Amino acid sequence: MFNRAIQGTAVTVLLLGLLASGCAMSAAEITTGTLLEQMSDLSRLAELPEPPYSTKQFSSYDRKSVSPADHEAWFANSDYNQYIRTEETDGRKEHVMMDAAGPGAIVRIWSANPKGVLRVYLDGDKTPALTASMPDLLSGKVAGFPEPLAGVASRGWNLYFPIPYAKHCKVTNDEGGFYYLVNYRTYPAGTPVRTFTREDTTAWAPQATAVAAQLGDPAQATRPDAARTTEHIYKAQVPAGEEVLLASFATADGDAICRFDVNLTAADVIAAARALILVMTFDGQQTVECPIGDFFGTAPGMNPYQGLPLGVGKAKDRLPLYCRWLMPYSRSAKIALKNLGSQTAHIGAVINTAPYRWTCRSLLFHAGWRIERDLPTRPFTDWTHLEVKGHGRFVGGALHVVNPVRQWWGEGDEKIYVDGEAFPSHFGTGSEDYYGYAWCSSDLFIHAYHNQPRCDGPGNYGHTSVNRFHIIDDIPFAHSFKFDMENWHSHGEIQTTRAAVSYWYARPGGSSFFKTITAADIVLPVVPEYVIPHVEGAIEGEKMKIIAHTGNAHSQDLGDKCSASEHLWWTGGKPGDKLTLGFEAPEAGQRNVIAQFVKARDYGIIQVYINDQKAGQPIDLFNPSIVNSGEIDLGTFNLKKGVNRITLEIVGANDQAEKAYMCGLDYLRLK
Repeated sequence: MFNRAIQGTAVTVLLLGLLASGCAMSAAEITTGTLLEQMSDLSRLAELPEPPYSTKQFSSYDRKSVSPADHEAWFANSDYNQYIRTEETDGRKEHVMMDAAGPGAIVRIWSANPKGVLRVYLDGDKTPALTASMPDLLSGKVAGFPEPLAGVASRGWNLYFPIPYAKHCKVTNDEGGFYYLVNYRTYPAGTPVRTFTREDTTAWAPQATAVAAQLGDPAQATRPDAARTTEHIYKAQVPAGEEVLLASFATADGDAICRFDVNLTAADVIAAARALILVMTFDGQQTVECPIGDFFGTAPGMNPYQGLPLGVGKAKDRLPLYCRWLMPYSRSAKIALKNLGSQTAHIGAVINTAPYRWTCRSLLFHAGWRIERDLPTRPFTDWTHLEVKGHGRFVGGALHVVNPVRQWWGEGDEKIYVDGEAFPSHFGTGSEDYYGYAWCSSDLFIHAYHNQPRCDGPGNYGHTSVNRFHIIDDIPFAHSFKFDMENWHSHGEIQTTRAAVSYWYARPGGSSFFKTITAADIVLPVVPEYVIPHVEGAIEGEKMKIIAHTGNAHSQDLGDKCSASEHLWWTGGKPGDKLTLGFEAPEAGQRNVIAQFVKARDYGIIQVYINDQKAGQPIDLFNPSIVNSGEIDLGTFNLKKGVNRITLEIVGANDQAEKAYMCGLDYLRLK
């Protein structure tokens, strides 16, 4: 292995310094407007925040989780309908989701199944500063909170509109039974903050609209101005087993890389994206070692998506891989490529640099990657994505999972520890919730802050790639940072492969737990073709026409627990609610109707009707774990040719059940 330098061609352009801040800064007032500005500003992440702040999270995590010493409780999974307390206000119950002293700001609210009316009380005022339908607010239907600052993607509901407060913030909801995350900042006492008012959505509407446009087209929003930077163009051939120096920069006054766009070609691009290792060194400190595909948040391969700091264009694009993380340095920067694979890789790259004033607040950019193969899903474990020592801020990560079954791999909660916390200041409600979606969805989605660019399927089988970028919700740390994700698989005891890349900034001299990447690490697991199990003659519940319902009804993948691996999952109901579905009979006459349902710990008791005729006694769908009910004979009914109706009515729940009143119909059979 040897080094081979590649000369770049510089395009002469006008230079302008990106940042000119010193270490001493006056504390400017924090407003809704200043926070909106931060939502698309990547340069701010390359410095210690001023004023400083901490970022934490309230959530509906299972309150039985108190200490890892109690292993079973630490991985408890009833991560909904959990609140700080319940209050009575003007004759109504309000569940308190967040209660925090200020000054501070809400920077994200997420839910999988928002309900009721959300109220935000600020600075002790008994009148809420914001009152809105929670589903409408989180879906972008409330005036002043436009998409994509709010919106629904892949069953996940996200609101990123910032809500600052000077003294105190309390968030409540008048209806229980939902999952939630609330991410917020806390500033030092005395930090000047202008508390949000409902009028702010009008006053700052032009700015919110502009930010929404930027987040809606992030690749263009972060494209550097060619007139203010120097552009460097490179081409490199990286033979198998060799290392190539792609680019090298030196400065006496400080510079920053503000654009790094790449095109990768090889006989097998998917293998090359994992085998070609990106190594970056700033001011003599190696801060990046990562497979190039993983670095761009798209492993395995090159799956198109558009995030704010990173993204992948279409294959026909000249430079489909783009990076907009600001990477400052005071003296030097080097970018090298190590080929641990067996084929030659070809690289084309464009790098833009600009003058940067390095100060005592400036941070070096970092990215690290780790992989673990044959990771057992039982007993439950906390799998570490990132562990670092130093002073900086966490800004995101990407995860690649190889799942040998269709069932959901990501039931596990994120647990984030800042500066040696005994209990995590972020305790989540599920892996997909952290990445911005919900309900084990296999649907691909794109957002400036979170993406699922690959999910092979069927269901969650095979390769899945997800990422999340913490831009407005970055997490500063003064001494240390640790990010764990529970390895919690709904199938039970199997083995998966996980590969994670983490992004952070830190003052020079920080350290991390990552090890040098080896040739054994970059081998991609082979996933065999999935054969879908199917019960002969089954009328699949997930394929039936929904005639009438309350709550939500959609398919959910349960792998080998169900015929065709899916069932129709009914959520958000309560006793007295009904779901009516249409199923086809090939001819009229008396037919015996057989049904198979799904049972789980949070499922209810249902009464079944066929064409409005009561079908037997109520069926209890409670079980401590997820299982199918086996076939149940509903009786003999006079069916008409064509569409008939099956109605499920919630009539209660087992005393042992969690009172979510869910229901799952796998299939019907006619005899």
